[in-house]
Amino acid sequence: MQIKRISSNSDVVKIMKELNVDKPGIKIMSKKSEVYLFYIKELHIGAANILKQDALSVGADLALPNGVITCNFKKCDALLIGTKKHIEILSRKELAQPYGLKELAKELKKYIKKSDFKLKIMGVINANEESFYPGSRFKGERALEAIEKMIEDGADIIDIGGVSTRPGSDEVDEDIEFERVKGIIDFIYKARLFEQVDFSIDSYRPKVVEYALDRGFSIANDITGLENDEMAKVVANYGAKVVIMHKKGEPKTMQIDPRYEDVTVEVAEFFKKRIEKAERFGITRENIVLDPGIGFGKSVEHNLELLKCLSDFKKFGCEILVGASRKSMIDKIIPTPVEERLPGTLAIHIKAYEEGASIVRCHDVKEHRQAFAVYERMR
Repeated sequence: MQIKRISSNSDVVKIMKELNVDKPGIKIMSKKSEVYLFYIKELHIGAANILKQDALSVGADLALPNGVITCNFKKCDALLIGTKKHIEILSRKELAQPYGLKELAKELKKYIKKSDFKLKIMGVINANEESFYPGSRFKGERALEAIEKMIEDGADIIDIGGVSTRPGSDEVDEDIEFERVKGIIDFIYKARLFEQVDFSIDSYRPKVVEYALDRGFSIANDITGLENDEMAKVVANYGAKVVIMHKKGEPKTMQIDPRYEDVTVEVAEFFKKRIEKAERFGITRENIVLDPGIGFGKSVEHNLELLKCLSDFKKFGCEILVGASRKSMIDKIIPTPVEERLPGTLAIHIKAYEEGASIVRCHDVKEHRQAFAVYERMR
């Protein structure tokens, strides 16, 4: 007999198929292979004691502070630990319990819904001279060459933007933005390149977005997260996808001492409200992509916290996009000029994919395609 330990990230379904395990067995046991962690805030003390016993009864556990069993305080925070199977059983069990546990059960159910989003690589084309990374600036003929190269390198989506929204940037007049992207949009439409990959327009101006959507583009990448009602109307009218991004403040000042009580909770609350707004205008969740806005009004610690907690946003049932390509958070972790930040970018984007992102927005399509091909093979 031989024994070996394998990675906890292994594809257990594939392994069980190779072992010729029957299908019902695979379905049951695969739910036991992944551990879920839930940090619960301000749990009623009565709920805490009930949930602790119920969690233990199904094979899960609940980490609680000292004094809960003797009811030394009215509320507490807790850490729920269990497999997918445990959480499924527990979420049914708590529906009959008091002290807010019914509401907790409904929330837990949102996290265990299956999502089948596949990885997509979004290449970046900046049709301006202000973008923080010179290697992404393309105008005129160079932009067209860059687009064709990205298609050749395996991009699934190409994001075209006429203005920079980097920290400290000034707002650009709408007519200037429109003129910067118009020729590129017209070329894409004339050459029917939208039949080869999806195109996204990186703009929060309805005029610019409508022009692009009318000419083969299928995604509106809105850094204001549908703040403008007109934008919501345009996206809905074209049946397009929309990237709802979170940012705190305006680009000019957003990186000046940003503060949050809990960045993940606040970003999730923002997404909840903007998804509700999108649905009021007729945009379905299948057409909504959520972007936590790495570097948009966040410190390095805020960015890292969001990356570690990306799976929290899966409860909304939407695709998740992360764009950390060559951003300054890498330089703040280890001083590195923007031209040399590709390794840090790949590390962040692979982590984001592990935590639930299905779209990565990057400057280096070919390198990302290679990195993810190798990563998937290892899995």
